[in-house]
Amino acid sequence: MKYISLISLTLQNALLALVMRYVRTRSGDMFMATTAVVMAEFLKCTTCLLIILFQEGSLSKWLKHLHENIIMQPVDCMKIAIPSLVYTLQNNLLYVAVSNLDAATYQVTYQLKILTTAMFSVFMLKKQLSRMQWLSLVILFIGVSFVQLQSKASSENVSTEQSPLRGLMAVIAACLMSGFAGVYFEKILKGTKQNLWLRNVQLGFLGTIIGLITMEIQDGIKVQEKGFFFGYDMVVWIAISLQSFGGLLVAVVVKYADNILKGFATSAAIIISCVASMYLFDFHLTLQFVIGASLVCSSVYMYSRFALKM
Repeated sequence: MKYISLISLTLQNALLALVMRYVRTRSGDMFMATTAVVMAEFLKCTTCLLIILFQEGSLSKWLKHLHENIIMQPVDCMKIAIPSLVYTLQNNLLYVAVSNLDAATYQVTYQLKILTTAMFSVFMLKKQLSRMQWLSLVILFIGVSFVQLQSKASSENVSTEQSPLRGLMAVIAACLMSGFAGVYFEKILKGTKQNLWLRNVQLGFLGTIIGLITMEIQDGIKVQEKGFFFGYDMVVWIAISLQSFGGLLVAVVVKYADNILKGFATSAAIIISCVASMYLFDFHLTLQFVIGASLVCSSVYMYSRFALKM
């Protein structure tokens, strides 16, 4: 189970960046990203509900469990409102990022979420980092800087509709949100009795509602004119599924493997994304990109490998 979950997470990380990039840059009818975020949250909620049903063993026990832990505890459920809001906004920003950055650059730059998560963990959870972990964060920042400062001539041809700067800003904002929401969610999990799957039901349910509000504000008129599922096809559904199951896969990997293997999976996904981008999107590797990506992969492994034993 350890290696199955590890391989699954590696493929999910790599495929998500590649598929999202493809569906946001191909020709033809373009789906609305806000609707995709809604469907990803709904799918996550539904999946976790089915997992809880399997754990409870019967429909009556399942309904009783949900009634006792969700319906009868509205105040507890509202604790999830903040991370739900942040995660939903983050997922919308990731579509902006991948629409303006090639898959390889996006995949490498998005690893800044390790830095933001570490910072929030130190301040919010009073977590201690080893010297090697602090060093790995410095290496991570240097590596991402190398990738972002590579010459425009070496990157893929950028259309007038794409803005690398806008993509970079979206990734940075998404990394900040990912770090805050992840640490906030961890704090909630450690402070209450509810298990991970129940919390993900709450996250997915509230995320669906917040996503619908965001969709109405940003694309309400378009949805009324063209329909909610405008531009959807099999590839879009694959992108939604990959995004939805990503967080659940991380939970499985942490349970059956460990953070070191999780870091290895992330590094492997970066390499796969870079190689695949060369063939799928005419991405041109430069020495500067290779150095930057290598530094990022090394830092990800170092951060996981040299964590303090609690």
